[in-house]
Amino acid sequence: MHIHVLSEKGEAKFWLEPEIALARNFRFSPRELAEIEGIIRQHEQEFRDAWCHHFPGTC
Repeated sequence: MHIHVLSEKGEAKFWLEPEIALARNFRFSPRELAEIEGIIRQHEQEFRDAWCHHFPGTC
């Protein structure tokens, strides 16, 4: 389970399993990554629910 984050500033991939962790980063600063991770943590259950809805049978 993972999510991709895209913007005009860069791109990143975060794992949601087994815990939230940065998998890949292209051009985001450490400060931006910390902000993104905070948003992911705030909305973790929404991301997990969306994953399960989009990929039935994987949850």
